[in-house]
Amino acid sequence: MNDWLGRVAPDLETIEQMALNTIAALPPKFAGPARGVIVRVEDFAPDEVLDDMEIENPFELTGIYDGIPLTEKSVMDVIDRPDMIWLFRRPILDEWAERGDVSLGQLVAHVMIHELAHHFGWSDEEIATIDRWWE
Repeated sequence: MNDWLGRVAPDLETIEQMALNTIAALPPKFAGPARGVIVRVEDFAPDEVLDDMEIENPFELTGIYDGIPLTEKSVMDVIDRPDMIWLFRRPILDEWAERGDVSLGQLVAHVMIHELAHHFGWSDEEIATIDRWWE
């Protein structure tokens, strides 16, 4: 029990590294393109994002993809910002503590894969081959 004395919650950089480790562990055909997505970790989603998504409780949003899915991109698109995945540390930590049945790294990977699915335009079947969350 005393093993937790003096410890602190993982910081933004630690969560970001877990997310980058998830990208590195992807099958090669996905890892390369996934490296082109910027990963940004904040404590909570910005108020304007929560308002746009009509989310009242900031603990309800663990991550979000901001970009145009690869399946919808065209050479004719005017790119006004890079593809980005936002992860929100406090909601992730809260869910991790509530669940108690997965490691923090597993949860970060699950959120990251879910957001990458938006980027790649993956079907549920494709997600299941990458993220064996239920096992």
